[in-house]
Amino acid sequence: MPGQLALILHAHLPFVRHPEHEHFLEEDWLFEAITETYVPLLQMMERLVNDNVPFKLTMSLTPTLCAMLLDELLRQRYVRHLDLLIDLAARERKRNQDQPELAALSQFYFELFSASRRFFVDEWKCDLLTAFRQLRERGVLEIIACAATHGLLPLIQEQSKEAARAQVLIGRDAYVDLFDVDPTGFWLPECAYAPGLDPILQEANVRWFVLDTHGLLFGTPSPRRAIYAPCYTPAGPAAFARDRDSSRQVWSAEEGYPGDPAYREFYWDVGFDLPLEHLGPVARGFRKFSGVKYHRITDRKKEKQLYDRAAAEKAAEAHAAHFLEQRRAQFRQLRDVQPIVVAPFDAELFGHWWFEGPLFLELFIRKAAFDQKDFCLTAPSEYLAAHPTQQTIEPAASSWGDKGHLEVWIDKNNSWIYPHLHAAAQRMTRLARENVHGVSAAADCILKQLARELLLTQASDWAFLMRTGTAREYATKRTLDHLTRFNKLHDQFAAGRLDEKFLADCEWRDNLFPNLNWRHYV
Repeated sequence: MPGQLALILHAHLPFVRHPEHEHFLEEDWLFEAITETYVPLLQMMERLVNDNVPFKLTMSLTPTLCAMLLDELLRQRYVRHLDLLIDLAARERKRNQDQPELAALSQFYFELFSASRRFFVDEWKCDLLTAFRQLRERGVLEIIACAATHGLLPLIQEQSKEAARAQVLIGRDAYVDLFDVDPTGFWLPECAYAPGLDPILQEANVRWFVLDTHGLLFGTPSPRRAIYAPCYTPAGPAAFARDRDSSRQVWSAEEGYPGDPAYREFYWDVGFDLPLEHLGPVARGFRKFSGVKYHRITDRKKEKQLYDRAAAEKAAEAHAAHFLEQRRAQFRQLRDVQPIVVAPFDAELFGHWWFEGPLFLELFIRKAAFDQKDFCLTAPSEYLAAHPTQQTIEPAASSWGDKGHLEVWIDKNNSWIYPHLHAAAQRMTRLARENVHGVSAAADCILKQLARELLLTQASDWAFLMRTGTAREYATKRTLDHLTRFNKLHDQFAAGRLDEKFLADCEWRDNLFPNLNWRHYV
C-alpha cells in the first residue's frame, strides 16, 4: 500500500496595526507576506484546481493573521503599498532602459506587482480569506486553528492553566467565527508541547496537532511506529510528528534547496542601494526592503550576479524532481503499513524567504499527482479518519525551536517579561471569576479589552524578536504597551472608575476578536 505525505504550511504573523500613524514600518511585515507568500500560494492552488490536478494541502491561518487580513484599514494600506511598488517598478524600467538585463528585471517586477494588485483587488475584492475558504470548501485545502495570539502554551500553562485554556479556546472561537465549523486540527505555536495541554485541546474538540520529532520519539511509552504514525494523547487528541529529513531539505539555506546559487538573493534590495529621493514614498526617508531585488545568490565568495528567472525556474524544476525521488526512496525504505510522513513549514518560507518556493511546491505537487506508486498527498485529518486505531502515549515536552525546547523564548534577552505576564494572567483570572455570573455592558467591554491586551502581550513573537535582535525595540515596546494598558484598565475596573475615552482608544488600537469570550479565563 502506498504511503502518505502531509504537507503543512503554518501561516502566521503577529498582530501589527497602528491606526495612530499614517505609515508604520512594521506593517510592511503583512504587506510583504501578502505579496510574496499568500497571493502566490493562492494563485498556485487555483492553477492546480483549474488544471484538475489532485492534491491536498494543510494550512494554519492564525487568528492574528486572519484579523489583519479582515481589517479594512490594513486592506486599504496594502493597496496603497502595491500602488507605490508598481510606481517604483515603472520608474525602474525607465532608469534601466539602457541596460537590457536590468530593464527585463524591472519589467518582471512591474508585471509581478500589477498581477498581485489585480488578484487582490479585482479578483478577490481585497478579501483573501474568502479565497482560502473556497479552496477549503473544494476539499483541496484543510485549514487548521491556532492559539489566539500564538502564545507559547507550555510557558503560559506553567504560570496559569486558565490563561493557556483561554489562548486555545479563544483561538478555536475565532476559527469557528470564520469557517462556521469546529477545527479538526490545531497548530501548537512553535510546535511547543508539555504534558497537561492535551485536556485543553480535547475541550476545544481538537482531533490532532503537530509536534517536533523528539516530542513523539521520547514519549512514554515509546511509539511503536516511530514518527510514521500518529499517537493518541491520554486526553484524546492525536499527535503527528515532524519528519526532519524532508523538512531540512526544503527549509535549510545551508543544506537545502533555498541556498541554490540560481535563486534570488533575499538580502540585496534596491531599498538599500538607490537614492532615497528616487525610492520616494516607498522608503519615506528610511532604508528598508522594497521587494525589488535584482541579484541571485551566486557563490558566497563571488560578486553577486544578476537574477536570471529562467535559470531559477530550471533549478526549481530540478529540486522538485529531486524532492519527489527522495520521498519515493524514503517510503520504499519504510516497511510500515501505510506510513505517514509529516512535513510542516512556516508558510512564509515559500515566497518571502525563498522567492521560488511557491513554484517549487507547485512543480512537486504536479509531479507527485501523476506518480502515486509510492505515496500520495494527504491531510492528517484524512489519515486519522482512515486509520483510527493508534497507540496511546504521553508525548514529551518539546518545541521546534533551537535545541528542541524553550530556550529561544526564555533567555537573558527576554526572560524579564514572564513575571509581568504571570501577574497579568492571575489578575485576569481573578476578575473573570468575580464577574462570571453577570456584568453590565460597560464591564463586559472592559473585560473583553483586558483579555485582548493580555493575549497580545503573550504572543511568542515578542520574546523571539527580543532574542534574535531583529526588531528588539519594537517587540519590547509592544510588550510594555500592552502591559501598561492592561494594568491601567484593571486598576480602573477594580476602583469602579472607568475612563471611557481610554477604553475607546484601546478598542480602536487593538480591535481584534470582536466576539471574545473572557469567561474562558474562569
